[in-house]
Amino acid sequence: MFSLTVRRHFMIAHSLPREAFGPAQGLHGATFVAEVSFRRAQLNDDAIVLDIGAAGGILEGVLDGLNYKNLDEHPAFKGKLSTTEALARHIAEAVAAQITGTPDGKALAGIDVVLRENPDAWAGYSLELPGN
Repeated sequence: MFSLTVRRHFMIAHSLPREAFGPAQGLHGATFVAEVSFRRAQLNDDAIVLDIGAAGGILEGVLDGLNYKNLDEHPAFKGKLSTTEALARHIAEAVAAQITGTPDGKALAGIDVVLRENPDAWAGYSLELPGN
């Protein structure tokens, strides 16, 4: 399995209003480094997984909808907790929606998202794409 990973950073605000989250129950900010890996079994005719610039552009487009936003007010998280894990899934699904209709996107086997909150803590989500 081949993979290509691109990464960008973004900043959000949110609250996690449950006792399990301690001081994070209140509104607070977070800066994430998002790493998105695109996987496919075979390289394309250009011997790559996906153009790096295109991959970075897709990730930037998805993150534009989150960067500097309060996720408590974001439609995708209405009535849901915006944990790092849930945010990773949201990003994976949004990236998949942008790429799967393209020729290279149709060949992808999966997309993996890792969100790093700091050098010592991160969470992720793996999205397997159907038919690949």
